[in-house]
Amino acid sequence: MARRQKQQLWRGPSDARGDGRVMLEEPARPRFIREHPKAGWLAVTTVCFGAFMGQLDASIVTLTFPALQDEFRAPLAAVQWVSLAYLLTLVALVAAAGRIADAAGRKLIYLYGFAVFTLASAACALAPTLGWLVGFRATQAVGAAMLQANSVALVVTSVPRDKMRAALGVQAAAQAIGLALGPALGGLLVGTVGWRWVFWVNVPVGVVAVVAGRYLLPRTRQRTSLGRFDWVGLLALATGTTALLLGLSALSGLPLPDGVTTALVVLSAAAFYAFIVRERGAANPLVDLSVVRPREVSVGLLGATCAYLVLFGPLVLFPQTLGPHGLSGLVLTALPAGFALTAAFAERLMPQGWDTHTRGLLGASGCVLATVALLLAPTDTTWVAAWLLVLGLSLGLFIPANNSAIMGAIPSHASAVGGGLVNMARGLGTAFGVAVVTLGLHVAAPTARWATGPRLALTLLLIFAAIAASTAVLTRPQVRSS
Repeated sequence: MARRQKQQLWRGPSDARGDGRVMLEEPARPRFIREHPKAGWLAVTTVCFGAFMGQLDASIVTLTFPALQDEFRAPLAAVQWVSLAYLLTLVALVAAAGRIADAAGRKLIYLYGFAVFTLASAACALAPTLGWLVGFRATQAVGAAMLQANSVALVVTSVPRDKMRAALGVQAAAQAIGLALGPALGGLLVGTVGWRWVFWVNVPVGVVAVVAGRYLLPRTRQRTSLGRFDWVGLLALATGTTALLLGLSALSGLPLPDGVTTALVVLSAAAFYAFIVRERGAANPLVDLSVVRPREVSVGLLGATCAYLVLFGPLVLFPQTLGPHGLSGLVLTALPAGFALTAAFAERLMPQGWDTHTRGLLGASGCVLATVALLLAPTDTTWVAAWLLVLGLSLGLFIPANNSAIMGAIPSHASAVGGGLVNMARGLGTAFGVAVVTLGLHVAAPTARWATGPRLALTLLLIFAAIAASTAVLTRPQVRSS
């Protein structure tokens, strides 16, 4: 009876009459699929569509920046918001989407998320102006947040516990393939059929994923109460990050009055202060600050943010220096390909005696070395490709080790909170990678040689790589408490 009443909260009494509220009920899998011995792996494969597309979209869009600048006659500071609008929306909504999905049903939110993502992709491909494109990208991120908030939970609940690590490995492989394929595919599409096809490619994959998810994903067996969500904290965090990035964009050439730029910086500082005050006093905070208090967590999150910044920054920089077409895409592939290789196989290939701290130090040192090498010849195609590979290999070693150190210092009962913090650091680092490179290119461009802009941008990336390395020195792996 209780279960029937809970379902009724979402279905509504009018479902029996067949009205639109049936759209709020999770559809069941066909019986022959539900009882198939490989039903769980069919669900994992379906989730891999979203994992692949999310990472492909993150790495492919930066290849469109030069083409967008030409078509819309806009500066890089304006075009970068095609990525920033997506990333900021994703960071702001992923926690809320997860809370809602736990109550309404993960399959339901996942399917609607893919539908929103697919429709918004088509809208991006048809965008008549840069402003419309940025708006459609934000809408696309709403769908992506609904996907990412549920993907791990769907994988975990679809397979037996003894197969969980293998299933998550399959999902990680799909993410790595999407990340590595993005630059090459983006360069090819932009150089042949045009930038709009970067968004059109999402549409057929999205249609297949929605249909597959309808028939292959399991319904949510256990749901939780939606409870009180910390909307005030979410608003303060979103305001702070958006105002800060808008301020950086203004410094990078976005045409805003000086007074507005100053106001954005002040607003950002006030919003971050309000966020901290809110989280300290909220009954159900968006971020439990007690979890962040240990040095391994706070310093580790700083390292994660800097590492993702260094990972994504070159994907914005080198299309500007090497050109937006196929060769540039192939060169950029070295970075995510190296990252994917190390992240996937380091556990098997590294000496067993090398602990998390040692691996993090080695990876961070490689990041610094590779960034210094890129500074020496930022426009030499062969040199750039080789050192981007080294940078990717190093980040693929540092980031998993750093994330492991963070999660090892967080009590088991707060693991979900810790995972959310790592995802937030990833999103913010990616967004700041776009902004920092754009700032470096703009500041140097009016007064010096062509090569100076890339070198200044790389110098900024080197600073953040050095900060990441310093966090690797300061952190130590901890044993979890229960």
